[in-house]
Amino acid sequence: MNSLKPLFSFFQELQPISTQARSDLIELCTVIEYDKNEEIQAIGATCKTIYFMVSGIGRIFYLKGGVEVTEYFAFPNDLIVRAESLFTKSPSNKAIQALEQSKVVAIPAAALFGLFDEHHDLERLFRLLIQNAFVETLRRLENIQFLTAEERYEKLLEEKPELIHKIPLKHVASFLGITQVSLSRIRGQKR
Repeated sequence: MNSLKPLFSFFQELQPISTQARSDLIELCTVIEYDKNEEIQAIGATCKTIYFMVSGIGRIFYLKGGVEVTEYFAFPNDLIVRAESLFTKSPSNKAIQALEQSKVVAIPAAALFGLFDEHHDLERLFRLLIQNAFVETLRRLENIQFLTAEERYEKLLEEKPELIHKIPLKHVASFLGITQVSLSRIRGQKR
């Protein structure tokens, strides 16, 4: 339960839920620890679980021409889920990986969705969480469309300075949509 306290405090700030909804949700939660670089969900798996980072860093990536492309980073209290797989019930072309020693809360989606009819406050909470994740995805796409590589790097430094220090540069470069050589050049110009 102590592992869940920060996550539930975050939930409470976003959308207060009743004591009964909280209790029912806690019953579904499993805390899992992952080692550095361990897969949380493999490419080809069908996502049936909603994950939240309690500690550590997670990422979603896919393979393009045999090269890993990072799509998303998750930090404590961030949702990390293959939504397209979860909602279509089809295998995902993407994987979820712990980039460092991480603690994750896993919630089985089907059981969670079953609670929504009983606890509308819980349904609102997860609608807000999914909505926020969707907006972040759109912002990332807009950054790739409208900003230069240098501007994307600057924005990342402003918004997530911990990224640069904790995540291998190859993953940061991939997330920015540039090569590691280009990222090194940009970093060199900033010094």
